[in-house]
Amino acid sequence: MTKRFQKVLRRFSKRSGQSLVEYALILALISVVAILVLRGIGSSVNNKLTNVNANLN
Repeated sequence: MTKRFQKVLRRFSKRSGQSLVEYALILALISVVAILVLRGIGSSVNNKLTNVNANLN
């Protein structure tokens, strides 16, 4: 009975490590996408504020 329990524990421990890596990859992908979106929004906001500033002068 103990050997069977140890085998089950080994299976779950391997899968939890694998899922941890998958979660880390998903988090990295979301971070990269968020950075790219924010950079794009920042550029458009900067352009609009430059146009407003030029029109005020």
